[in-house]
Amino acid sequence: MKIFVPNQTDAQETRAAMVPAVAKKLASGGHELLIESGAGLMSGHTDDAYRSAGARIAGPEGWSEGEMVLVVRSPTQEQVGRMRNGAVLIGMLSPHRNRELIDQLARQGVASMALEYLPRITRAQAMDVLSSQANLAGFKAVVIAAEKSPKIFPMLMTAAGTIQPARVFVIGAGVAGLQAIATARRLGAVVTAYDVRPAVKEQVQSVGAKFLELPLETKDAQDQGGYAKELSPEQQQKQREMMAKAIVESDVVITTAAIPGKPAPKLIPGDVVEKMQPGSVIVDLAAESGGNCELTEPGQIVQKHNVTIVGITNLPATVPFHASQVYANNIANLLKLLFTKEGQLKIDPSDEVIAGVLLTQNGQVVHPRLKPAEATVSPEKAKELVTNA
Repeated sequence: MKIFVPNQTDAQETRAAMVPAVAKKLASGGHELLIESGAGLMSGHTDDAYRSAGARIAGPEGWSEGEMVLVVRSPTQEQVGRMRNGAVLIGMLSPHRNRELIDQLARQGVASMALEYLPRITRAQAMDVLSSQANLAGFKAVVIAAEKSPKIFPMLMTAAGTIQPARVFVIGAGVAGLQAIATARRLGAVVTAYDVRPAVKEQVQSVGAKFLELPLETKDAQDQGGYAKELSPEQQQKQREMMAKAIVESDVVITTAAIPGKPAPKLIPGDVVEKMQPGSVIVDLAAESGGNCELTEPGQIVQKHNVTIVGITNLPATVPFHASQVYANNIANLLKLLFTKEGQLKIDPSDEVIAGVLLTQNGQVVHPRLKPAEATVSPEKAKELVTNA
């Protein structure tokens, strides 16, 4: 198949959907790789490196040439308009924020797959871009916090006296939270963590943190996919009140709490920030979906009440070399599932992994988490698209 990897249109997106090492494997498997010139520069990969891997450097015409297009973030509607009927688009497409784009993909006859919707099951772990990117985000959050804090993290015993270790509080013990805990512990901090899901207590303790237990009824706080479920307004208010003491006593707070497809829960009220010690740092990993702190300004690093609040919305993009590497590996593993041993593309909705990510197919919006599109093609047109594909 002819696979096109374009430049990202977002100036803040430094990651690439494909790296030379993975491109070489795909090329050796019979695929033709078209890489838009400059697509890998921000992540440390030159056009020559892709050429050496067997790829062809192309221009924007790759949008109409490609039978499959791999992206990191959603393309523009103009770019989608250049895609051929029957093409396949794979990337983090943010379906709930890009409904017009999803409808356009359906009208265009493009089969699209949103990697954020990948089910969290054992056989899908090697394809899980959210986990691979969150892992890097958790690491970088601690590095940024250590740089912004006026304190060092480890305890030091010196001739000039003993320096007490920094106190770090991590809210949310998913992939990002666990990596943040482990990184902060490696730097010598004393770490406490909280998660609404009681089942993660052992995981928190296994990476060296104390688990904060709150007398809050949360036994049903995890869905079948392993994600945290949204608490009721009353539960959220009680949760904020109970966590306030731990937040105020901490030098660094790292928040990672997110609900898929919904705004991030507000866990740190402004009046709690006001009570924190001067010089404290909050790194809000949920900034992209609104932030866990009421005072977070998405995309900004601000000072409020002498507290530094980091609202960077795309932390993995601050380490683009490795973020692109793991992202490309995730996609390569998904492609193994999409192609038969004979090299034929087979998008099988009966496979739970494919069903989990498939948004549009045969001119229709097919994902159950999206309402039926108002502007899909007619059954006759859909049949024509299938025939042409």
